[in-house]
Amino acid sequence: MIKPLYRHLTVLLLALLLSAPLTLWATVPVNINSASIAQLQEIKGIGEKTAEKIVAYREQHGAFTSVDQLCQIQGIGPKSLEKIAPQVCLQ
Repeated sequence: MIKPLYRHLTVLLLALLLSAPLTLWATVPVNINSASIAQLQEIKGIGEKTAEKIVAYREQHGAFTSVDQLCQIQGIGPKSLEKIAPQVCLQ
């Protein structure tokens, strides 16, 4: 009786883990000082054009010293920054 119950619980747990949204697994922040355009696009709210602007800003001004500097990029304002900030890091 224990084995069938154990199997059912194992299958249920596996099904729950596999059906979890990908955002639950994406816990590693993207380093805005070294990320490629493709990697920056993995940030929810960053498209190709904004990713290109981030890389261009970084090439012109050097490494970001604060996540808040993202507001210097056209298309990223305070509300966007609030959504992006938990998904990025500087190192």
